[in-house]
Amino acid sequence: MSLLTVDGLTVRNGTGTALVDDVSFSVAPGDRTGLIGESGSGKSLTALAVLGLLPPGLTASGSILLDGADMIRAPRGHGQVAAIVFQEPLTALDPLMTAGRQIAAPIRRFRGLRGAALRSAVAEALAEVHLTDADRIARSYPHQLSGGQRQRVAIAMAIACRPKLLIADEPTTALDVTVQAEILDLLDRIVTTRGTALLFITHDLPVAAKVVRDTHVMRHGRIVESGPILDLVSHPQHEYTRTLVDSARRFDAALKRTGRDS
Repeated sequence: MSLLTVDGLTVRNGTGTALVDDVSFSVAPGDRTGLIGESGSGKSLTALAVLGLLPPGLTASGSILLDGADMIRAPRGHGQVAAIVFQEPLTALDPLMTAGRQIAAPIRRFRGLRGAALRSAVAEALAEVHLTDADRIARSYPHQLSGGQRQRVAIAMAIACRPKLLIADEPTTALDVTVQAEILDLLDRIVTTRGTALLFITHDLPVAAKVVRDTHVMRHGRIVESGPILDLVSHPQHEYTRTLVDSARRFDAALKRTGRDS
């Protein structure tokens, strides 16, 4: 049984232009699924539609069932069912609230904790994302933290309500390579330990290959190829998928040449 079923999803703007066009896929409990494509391919809009968070002026049609709820015709608060980690935590986090208060908010709302129990849960969430100086982090505002620390806080907020589905929308793009690898390892450990389903959105095929099993390649609002990610990397069928694979291989080769030259 699927946790998330997207069937014929189309997202249009005010002029009627389809930004996402007839997209269908599913995510079962515990699955690790990727949406891969360049900027403007419709992958992030798909994620927002799944959560019922499309910006004003955009309308969705088709069907989205999230844990049995119809997110197009009768959207409900996604809460403990699904949570999202955005690309840039500095803009996703509230600049006027400390990290601790922001992590506490979903815990208070969805788990009903207060007082010492709430403070303990915040500390546990920070520890789970490997932020060791928990007291200082909890008292800090987003601008007082590094990019990696902010993204870990954002992940802690997302998993604090114990969602069945975690959506990660380009969660490593704004980070340097070392921190990027740490965040990918963190996401991998969390979904493995908790059995959480993961919908991972990225333009970077090698990054996706580190955390997902199956993937859908999107271009111009449509899914052009789907399958196990290792098969897509080894034997891409669509011209656009081959372009992504070739670009990744050229980039990897350039890195290796740079390493040899140094």
